[in-house]
Amino acid sequence: MRPMKNRVLKSVLAVLVATWCGSWPAAAQPRPEPVRLALIEGLSGPFANAGEAVFRNLAWAAERINARGGVQLPEGARPLQIVRLDSKGQTEEALSMLRSAIDQRIAFVAQGNSSATAAALIDAIDKHNERDPQRRVLFLNYAAVEPSLTNERCSFWHFRFDAHADMRLAALMDVLAEDRSVHSVYLIGQDYSFGQHVVRKSREMLAKRRPDLNIVGEELHPMGRIKDFLPYVAKIKASGAQAVVTGNWGNDLTLMIKAAREVGLQAKFYTFYGNALGVPAAIGEAGVGRVLAVAEWHPNAGGAASDRFYASFRERFPRAADDYLHMRMQAMVEMLVAAVERAGTTDPLAVARALEGARFDGAALGGVHQGYMRAADHQFIQPLYVSLMQKAGGPGVRFDNEGSGYGFATVRHLSAASTEPPHQCQMRRP
Repeated sequence: MRPMKNRVLKSVLAVLVATWCGSWPAAAQPRPEPVRLALIEGLSGPFANAGEAVFRNLAWAAERINARGGVQLPEGARPLQIVRLDSKGQTEEALSMLRSAIDQRIAFVAQGNSSATAAALIDAIDKHNERDPQRRVLFLNYAAVEPSLTNERCSFWHFRFDAHADMRLAALMDVLAEDRSVHSVYLIGQDYSFGQHVVRKSREMLAKRRPDLNIVGEELHPMGRIKDFLPYVAKIKASGAQAVVTGNWGNDLTLMIKAAREVGLQAKFYTFYGNALGVPAAIGEAGVGRVLAVAEWHPNAGGAASDRFYASFRERFPRAADDYLHMRMQAMVEMLVAAVERAGTTDPLAVARALEGARFDGAALGGVHQGYMRAADHQFIQPLYVSLMQKAGGPGVRFDNEGSGYGFATVRHLSAASTEPPHQCQMRRP
């Protein structure tokens, strides 16, 4: 009788196990490991507003990719995940966050708000990838625009998706040079590699384009530490400058613009970033016809596709203060995913080779933006717009910025081919 009892017991157990397994919640099924992109940025500290704005851009790009099925790889689809790593706006903290990303075996890192930090990351990644090829890292740069990063200091492991400072500055200086009402200029910037370069290069470009212009002052100030720009703006006003050229960004630009309004400075501002992060609201009516910015796109760049894409961003982030959409960041994430899919792997070496020479047709962005990654130096070549602050609702200004009632109208559009500069990169490839 015992063998019969054993067989019955086994049958009952088999039924129970089958029933238990069949009722196992779907959430317990193994989920595919995400493709992770680490954002190493100042998410606290004096430039936290700029860091959080970048995160919104990358998160939205990842959401759209995941909504259409994620990253398609031979083993199956995998979601894209943005991992936040707070550098607190400090280079040493950024290097610590890079080590954290490596320890977590994250293959792709992104950073941009500070060229000095980007240079340190490039150097650290070069050394790490040579020392530990099994845990290589690829660096995607969306905003660190000091030109040497894709020239003398170029790296196979670094790809820049923003137009570098000389590309942006050339567009601005062409517009300034054509303004015959301006005869005196003041140059001011943050006292680090990028700010120093913008001041120096502005002087050189203006000497060639408008040798009659009088540069009435040059100033470099501590980065992220000035709370009151009134003394600086008072000097600009006293100089009689009719135009100010600055590469300032984040709160260093917003606070300077606020001070300019307070003292009634009537000069025009030629900026890299004057169309975002509180600047239009800070200067208000005083900025109309006076504040210019240069970027790869802006909300009033034109076209139904551009309007639809911008409207979808505003629907996702309805708070006016969150209005900070940059096409280069959207293109960067889309191009990373496309390179991973072409390579059929997340291995950084294979993905880097897939990114070299890659063209972006903008289809994933509704056809809004196009460009190509130059293989020789890993500089993304894309169109540029110079735009001028105006009242919303006026000619060419369908959308305002950050709910301020003021937006920007295009005054100069440059095709991708016309922005392409020479380079001095001598790249060492693995």
